[in-house]
Amino acid sequence: MAKKLSASSAHGRQAAKNVKPMQDKDIDFSDIPESSDDELHRARRVGRPATGKAKQLIAIRISPEVLQKLKKLAAKSDKPYQTLINELLESATKKIA
Repeated sequence: MAKKLSASSAHGRQAAKNVKPMQDKDIDFSDIPESSDDELHRARRVGRPATGKAKQLIAIRISPEVLQKLKKLAAKSDKPYQTLINELLESATKKIA
């Protein structure tokens, strides 16, 4: 099996340069079977569930050293680093409120 190339790697960027753009009208869909009504009815949305508690996406600047420490701490806690940052901020705001 060929290794999937990442567009962020140097090799992946070079491979992406060699790909010619293709219009949708030029794609041959003839070998793809049509979906039945039953298949479409059973289809489920992929992605995050709508819980009503969606977090707001923001952009902040954090020094690389602090971010690295947070990522290490999160790894030790076996949780995503963004979740850890949210928990730390929530805890800090409870203390000052």
